[in-house]
Amino acid sequence: MDPFGTRLEAALDQHGPVCAGLDPHASLLSAWGLDDDADGVRRFSQACVEAWAGRVALVKPQSAFYERHGSAGIAVLEETVAAFRAAGTLVLLDVKRGDIGSTAQAYAEAYLDPAAPLAVDAITASPFLGVGSLTPMVDLARAHGAGLFVLALTSNPEAPQVQLARTTVGPDAGRTVATTVLAALAELNGATPSGASGGAANAPLGSFGAVVGATVAPSEELTAALDFGGPVLMPGVGAQGGTVAAVRELAGQARQRVVPSVSRELLGAGPDPQALREAAASLNDTFRAALRG
Repeated sequence: MDPFGTRLEAALDQHGPVCAGLDPHASLLSAWGLDDDADGVRRFSQACVEAWAGRVALVKPQSAFYERHGSAGIAVLEETVAAFRAAGTLVLLDVKRGDIGSTAQAYAEAYLDPAAPLAVDAITASPFLGVGSLTPMVDLARAHGAGLFVLALTSNPEAPQVQLARTTVGPDAGRTVATTVLAALAELNGATPSGASGGAANAPLGSFGAVVGATVAPSEELTAALDFGGPVLMPGVGAQGGTVAAVRELAGQARQRVVPSVSRELLGAGPDPQALREAAASLNDTFRAALRG
């Protein structure tokens, strides 16, 4: 299989940069006239598959909203992932896994091994036990052409206390934790700064991406660090306050590699699949013009 970055780049070129989020929380199910149970989640997911399969580059089911319904919910998640992938739509499963040793290896095998029941194209991962703790996930992603989106700087109010703290150890001393994560991703992607010969801006898209909130305040240090050669998933667009202009400003030189992640703003158009399809197409047009024009 081609590397995830290669497949994602082709999908973004074909469909546009938006990642459609699947977040079947209780209030959304109610707004759609669905029960808050596994059957309601199945009906929700089927509508999203009908709307977006083969029509968007990337979808991001939030695993927790399926897990809350137990084994029946996990079965729905497996069905949903399989339906999207059968249609050629890339699936990023939002699980934010992070652990060490054999446990990290087990998480990798659960999602990144093509033989696994919940095999997907990429997962979100937490590096806050040290970026090196993700090595089993990195290795399996490379072996099977999968990808990782690693948390770097998120938009929740508690994040800066950890993610903007400055390191005091090793060659990264003085950097924020967030930019240390981004520097590690640059190394994984084999990226060099865009000003250098063969730099990241002109290189093929790497398979190791970052999660950076669309509501994060831009800074020279962060914007420079975003030139790490991989995709930048930016959640928080729309209902959480992230705007098209803010995404473009924050992205800087990396804007063509930004993947805005939108959930509530898109899902608010449901439950009609045609309305969901049109909402995604409209957002893709808007972000394509802003980020790739």
